[in-house]
Amino acid sequence: METKKKVLEQNLVGLQSNMLNFALSLTTNKEEAKDLAQETTLKALSNFDKYYDNVNFKGWVFTIMHNIFVNNYRRAVRSQTVIDQTENLYLLNLSQDSGFDTPDGAYTYSEITNVLDDFADEYKVPFTMHVSGYKYEEIAQEMKLPLGTVKSRIFFARKRLQEILKDYK
Repeated sequence: METKKKVLEQNLVGLQSNMLNFALSLTTNKEEAKDLAQETTLKALSNFDKYYDNVNFKGWVFTIMHNIFVNNYRRAVRSQTVIDQTENLYLLNLSQDSGFDTPDGAYTYSEITNVLDDFADEYKVPFTMHVSGYKYEEIAQEMKLPLGTVKSRIFFARKRLQEILKDYK
């Protein structure tokens, strides 16, 4: 049993560069990748008794790493979720910051609106619906157009807006 553990420890040490590369592909951040590789190493060391000889060792370690990454991600998402426990859902009903509260923002919004008003309806309508939160499929259904046509009209409207308002950045 002790020799098996030594062999597995040596295999784990030999996998460190592969583990770091895999961690980097998951996190896209070098420091987070190092932390993930270290956490995986510790978890693998503490769970050697759960490893079976007929299982791919590298696959077993990478599965541990992937599971740690997913669990950390889910934990981070849960910690950022706001639950409104007020009686009348006051927090949910607050208007969200649109970015247009400043005079500069309002001016820019009015400029965009004026430019959009000059667009032909075939471009203006799908673009404004998309900006309002409609999905491509909903716009296509509402306008009785193919999905690809809706996507291309929104794309061309966005491109034209960028060209006309290129000085506003």
